[in-house]
Amino acid sequence: MSRAVLSALCLGVLFVSLPAAAAENEIGYVDLQRALNEVDEGATAKAALKKEFDEKQRKLDEKQNALKAMKEEIDARGMMMKPEVKQEKLAELQKQLLEVQQLYFTMQQELTKKESEVTGAIFQKMGVILETMGREQGYTMIVDRSAVLYSKGHLDLTNELIRRYNQAYGKKKGGKKK
Repeated sequence: MSRAVLSALCLGVLFVSLPAAAAENEIGYVDLQRALNEVDEGATAKAALKKEFDEKQRKLDEKQNALKAMKEEIDARGMMMKPEVKQEKLAELQKQLLEVQQLYFTMQQELTKKESEVTGAIFQKMGVILETMGREQGYTMIVDRSAVLYSKGHLDLTNELIRRYNQAYGKKKGGKKK
């Protein structure tokens, strides 16, 4: 058999087997961010994090308002103060400003850590569900929506992920977990 005939035969086999291989290698995708926001546990966690954020923001606002009042007092009375008194007040203002900045930094770190812990636990549970879905439905791979430029709609598994997650970890009508 000549090389040309052999090459043509191999190419023919390749083109005939491509559609079959493509069907065997189906790739699904999920919008993990949407799923995180829509599963019962994610919505509850988001609300709890927002409540904690609002409380920390309130405390920070109180401290900032106290600093602002102190600065306004120094600005208004500064000309009438003895230089050493004014210097003490400015030093106190600077000290409190640094404390507020440190408080802000600490609060931000705490919230970021807590959010990471909560979302990490949810994503871990989603991973188990996605692995099961992939095996059951014959997907070769399931990727995050952010990595997909184009896909047919039937490959979007987000709704199924949310449904299964809520079924496994969501709340019953009475507010108790299953």
